[in-house]
Amino acid sequence: MSDLPVRWGIVGPGRIAAALVPDFAEVADAQLAGVASRSTERAHAFAAEHRIPRAFGSYREIIEDPDIDVLYIATPHPQHWAIGLAALRAGKAILVEKAFTATLAGAEQLVAESRERQVFAMEAMWTRFQPAVVRVQELIADGAIGEVHGVQADLGVVRKFDPSDRVFSAELGGGALLDLGVYLVSFAQMILRTPGRTVVSGSLEPSGVDAAASMLLDFSDGRTATLMCDLHSPLPGHARIFGTQGWIDVLPRFHHPDTFVLYRTGSDPESVTLPPLGSGYAHEVIEVNQCLRAGRTESAVMPLADTLEVQAVLEDALHQLGVEFAEDDAALAPAI
Repeated sequence: MSDLPVRWGIVGPGRIAAALVPDFAEVADAQLAGVASRSTERAHAFAAEHRIPRAFGSYREIIEDPDIDVLYIATPHPQHWAIGLAALRAGKAILVEKAFTATLAGAEQLVAESRERQVFAMEAMWTRFQPAVVRVQELIADGAIGEVHGVQADLGVVRKFDPSDRVFSAELGGGALLDLGVYLVSFAQMILRTPGRTVVSGSLEPSGVDAAASMLLDFSDGRTATLMCDLHSPLPGHARIFGTQGWIDVLPRFHHPDTFVLYRTGSDPESVTLPPLGSGYAHEVIEVNQCLRAGRTESAVMPLADTLEVQAVLEDALHQLGVEFAEDDAALAPAI
């Protein structure tokens, strides 16, 4: 790429996109160039609020625009697949909100398309780029807590059931696992790699999506991860990593932490605070820009293989709870 700013477009002007936009101010070589919605009015309102120069009244318009380099896809989960495929086929790099897709098959197809066309794709798992999490991984690699044997983590919110809310909609890929559990599984997979078996217990909403899930990830060699997510309980968002010579507490909320505490056997606790840039989203934007400038089609920090492993665990857990999602074939169609 040239030395000109990387031109970004947003697909889906919702809550998460609104949270990410201010962090573009922290990235010198990123230009927020456009936003797309299936509602022209919504696109223009979002563009005006956030001072984005261009608004598109359809997803296909922004995908086909030659003046956009990267698309940040922040629509509901089942829409990621169709939008992502169209973007990759148009040669657009994509940063896709987690969960990457609604199904493992959808994720596999997106990854295959990215690799075949050699067009960059990455899941927007901001946790892996937080300075505190990066330092935790460095300490583990240096043997600070010995050999890692296990991970514990939880993440919960309190939401009143509302069938009109995306979080509770089966059609829109709602439920605890795709919204909250994805952080838990990705964190465990980052530390322990690929589990051999997943056991889950949980409950369902009246709409059929999962309300809560407790997972045991068995790594077939004595290592385990115990993970809990819940849409109706204020779980703190705490994570612990246990080793043979100590442990690390990643303080709430672990998926975007400022602080962790290192407990080495026989030593006083060491508290480490490493705040992120902005609200913490800037780091994933920086990673995408650096990858594009280096000609890389995947991130080494959040590789597509890891995304597929996480998606496989989530789908297995959902199937055990009796929940099945589908990708939205009509995601690129105009809103009615």
